[in-house]
Amino acid sequence: MKTKDLVSNRRAFHDYEIIEKYEAGVVLLGTEIKSLRNHGGSLKEAYITIKDSQLYLVNASIAPYSFGGVYNHKEKRDRKLLMHKKEIAKLKKAQQEKGMAIVPLSLYFKESKNIVKVQIAIAKGKKTYDKRETIKKREQEKIIRRSMKEH
Repeated sequence: MKTKDLVSNRRAFHDYEIIEKYEAGVVLLGTEIKSLRNHGGSLKEAYITIKDSQLYLVNASIAPYSFGGVYNHKEKRDRKLLMHKKEIAKLKKAQQEKGMAIVPLSLYFKESKNIVKVQIAIAKGKKTYDKRETIKKREQEKIIRRSMKEH
């Protein structure tokens, strides 16, 4: 069970059709966790790569901790993700299919623990017309909800 998101990638839901979601642990430094508690992170341009049967979160931005001093971390370093080998093999197979990608959706604390997890997904890229269609559906649902509320 996850708690409230520390950082979320709302753009991923717009650009991709989410097929399957997974949860992975993230190897972080102490100053990175403190910075995330202050909501100092972004997954805007982040993506997942597989190197030597290991998952890495690339280009995720975690702001330097204001009280970190010399022990601070680099803002955009590659962060190792922790998953079972079978799950990594599944992700690797899915990523090799045309049009498929592995994208991070959110960073959050695991409930009742001080462990940061990342929710990742196997996703298929949307075309421009698919994005427009999604926006139209959302607008229509808003109009229907408003009219139901008024009557």
